Amino acid sequence: MDEARGVTHTQMTPPVVAVAHEDRRAIVAKGVEKRFGGTHALKGINLSLAQGQIHALVGENGAGKSTLLGIIAGRVRQTSGTIEVLGKRQGHGDPRQARRDGIAAIYQELTIAPALSARANVFLGQSYSRLGFLSERKMQHRFAELCTQFGVNISGDTPASKLSVADQQMIEIMRGVQSKASVVLFDEPTTSLAPPERDALFRVMHDLRTDGITMILISHNLDEVLDIADTVTVFKDGEVVASDSTAEWTKSSLVRAMIGHDLAAPAVRTTKQPHGGHRFSASRVCLEGAIDDISVDVSAGEIVGIGGLVGSGRTSLLRSLAGLEPQSSGILTIDGTAVAWPRNVRSALAAGIALVPEDRKTQGLVLGRSAAENVAMTRYSKVAHLGLVSDVAMRRAVAPVARDYGFDPERLEVAVRSLSGGNQQKILLSKWQFRPPRLLLVDEPTRGIDIGAKEEILTTLRRRADEGLAILLVSSELEEIVAISDRVIVLSEGRRVAELDGHVAPLGVNDILHSAFRVTHNA
Repeated sequence: MDEARGVTHTQMTPPVVAVAHEDRRAIVAKGVEKRFGGTHALKGINLSLAQGQIHALVGENGAGKSTLLGIIAGRVRQTSGTIEVLGKRQGHGDPRQARRDGIAAIYQELTIAPALSARANVFLGQSYSRLGFLSERKMQHRFAELCTQFGVNISGDTPASKLSVADQQMIEIMRGVQSKASVVLFDEPTTSLAPPERDALFRVMHDLRTDGITMILISHNLDEVLDIADTVTVFKDGEVVASDSTAEWTKSSLVRAMIGHDLAAPAVRTTKQPHGGHRFSASRVCLEGAIDDISVDVSAGEIVGIGGLVGSGRTSLLRSLAGLEPQSSGILTIDGTAVAWPRNVRSALAAGIALVPEDRKTQGLVLGRSAAENVAMTRYSKVAHLGLVSDVAMRRAVAPVARDYGFDPERLEVAVRSLSGGNQQKILLSKWQFRPPRLLLVDEPTRGIDIGAKEEILTTLRRRADEGLAILLVSSELEEIVAISDRVIVLSEGRRVAELDGHVAPLGVNDILHSAFRVTHNA
């Protein structure tokens, strides 16, 4: 077991030695530049990728990795320079042409059509048909094959909007694989996936590589990168600073190349007991089809992690507590006083419960507004005078909380959509420091952000708990839960199956996985 990531390597397909077609370069970038207004996103990128390899791009948020992928995929037009894919010029800002040229892109930002079924999303733009009529039976059969290949159980008829973020991510990946592309671009494909789904994806990637498919992988999980990639290229401030075969890299050397120094010691849980009795207690929490009779309590000054696999009910539990699942039910007590079960977000906030959702772009932030406005909107009364809000006063008021999460206050007037994923997440968390709740529900706080930003966010969450905040934390990165949680409640198939107390015995990824899979020590 790899304790750093919670992935059982024996479950994965043994690594396949890639046979790169050195006589044919799959992708060649020469002098690629990209400017977004005054921002110089790419600065003369020169890169050559051999056919039939998995080539990883790593670097901090804003380093230029996703911009390069966007140019290759046709989403972004470069300012200057050239990109050739399988000998054909790319980068003209035409994603349809890129797809016709055999390029498939799987983005961290989901591109599903919410109203269409899961199966229709997989075959979107690549339907099976004959004589102008859709071959539904053939697509049903192929969808079932893909589900088996990836080890998931997704109903093809379910509207995509009803799927979890993890299942939506798998639908995106299945669509990319189904495209039969010669080049597949993966931008943070595993951020919402539990270990079994990650293992299945890696097995498929191994198979694609054996078939001569070229893949580019962007990932902030350096353990994954070192496990699966053939070559790793490091981006920093819009430039390529290093590129070498994976055998020449270690996790430490990658971090040094990415951020210029070694990481500080990670944020860890304190050994002191919580500040007092249970601040928050919920019992008999139910949501039909998702969770059944779950109880959870959190004390002031405590972080309680929720461990479990995709589909275990982790996010459904947080959404129910946050008032986002009006059909849910339960018994709620806060600071020793019985509170009506929250049927909407307003009632949850009135009770002192706030949620940091897993999908920051569609559920947590107003992308067209500035960073300062996104923080201040939780508590406009604090920055308004006689009903008017001064931008200067607003930025001055929110600067301390943004700085606390490592966000540069000089960028508070920038529109959130222009920020990197890491900075967006810092703003999302800052909202609930500007208006502190009694209980903070945090769902996937480090999803899709770089290793430096992860360190800042986890350290700040731990510090806020030490100052007295009660935090209920969900993360697919089980090592994060182990690092900063005081206790871990493990869910499986919508039910609570175990509680691990870090004050009694050290928390471990193995223990969480054993409980989640319901593995006994005698098994």
